[in-house]
Amino acid sequence: MTQSPLYSRIIGTGSAVPPDCVTNQELAGRLAARGIETSDEWIATRTGIRQRYFAAPEAMTSDLALTASKNALRAADIDLQSIDLIIIATSTPDFVLPSTACALQRKLGLRNHCIAFDLQAACTGFVYALTIADQFIRARACQTALVVGAEIFSRLLDFNDRSTCVLFGDGAGAVVLQASEQAGVISSALHADGRHTDILCAPGRVSGGAICGQAFVTMDGQAVFKLAVHLLEKVALEALDKARMSAAQIDWLIPHQANIRIMQGTCRKLGLPLERMLVTVDQHGNTSSASIPLALDEAVRDGRIARGHTIMIEGVGGGLTWGAAVIRF
Repeated sequence: MTQSPLYSRIIGTGSAVPPDCVTNQELAGRLAARGIETSDEWIATRTGIRQRYFAAPEAMTSDLALTASKNALRAADIDLQSIDLIIIATSTPDFVLPSTACALQRKLGLRNHCIAFDLQAACTGFVYALTIADQFIRARACQTALVVGAEIFSRLLDFNDRSTCVLFGDGAGAVVLQASEQAGVISSALHADGRHTDILCAPGRVSGGAICGQAFVTMDGQAVFKLAVHLLEKVALEALDKARMSAAQIDWLIPHQANIRIMQGTCRKLGLPLERMLVTVDQHGNTSSASIPLALDEAVRDGRIARGHTIMIEGVGGGLTWGAAVIRF
């Protein structure tokens, strides 16, 4: 007997940011003490960022993931023990090992021995994680998945490097995916090109119990910008083609919140009005894998995104990695 097609649908969203909100003006003051000159106008004009959140020294990535996950689970209104897959997209795990997903599993009190693992695809991490969770559900390997993007990027920042330290912030976003006969995640497209590893990286490693090499984020901003706009347009069109849809059918574009100029450039190339693009980069800065689910949760909770809306998520990050997905909410 032929089984009916199975899809995954988002049934709950959640997010979290640390309590320490750092405005551009405050950050400029901190940098001035180091002899680094910048200003609110300089940062906002080039990036669209007005503020970001920094985690306390004792905070863990799994702590932010826990708050975001609890909010998503509360919205989904399901039995916690029904979760049979946890994927955390992060570049800033709690430890070298075990995975932050296992730490989250423990903090949630999950006792059902579900699958739990971390995924590292930098700023594209959430798109990768959502796609993988969708494939697990479509293959009937699980029924309910918790997908999280969580980062404490402030710990990778060199505050003597104005070109990077003003860009990033900390936060987490989560979604609950559940098997459904109704289409949810309609299509996705994922890619990577390791030839560009050096234009956005934090090339440190652990050896002998110490950090070797450069553990701070470094970036060739111009190279990233040129590649990002081109790759995001291309992968968005690929995901739309797989979904047999046009850009005009997208109600909301949720790009990775890296830089307002990249975001606007991609939106225009798709022929979408800027009013249909979600923007939270001004509030959170670049939170890497957390940025898309943070923006999604905000728009769901304020009512902009409603059931039946079609959304597109897309991101590009170190690796280089890039990807997009078309989702019926």
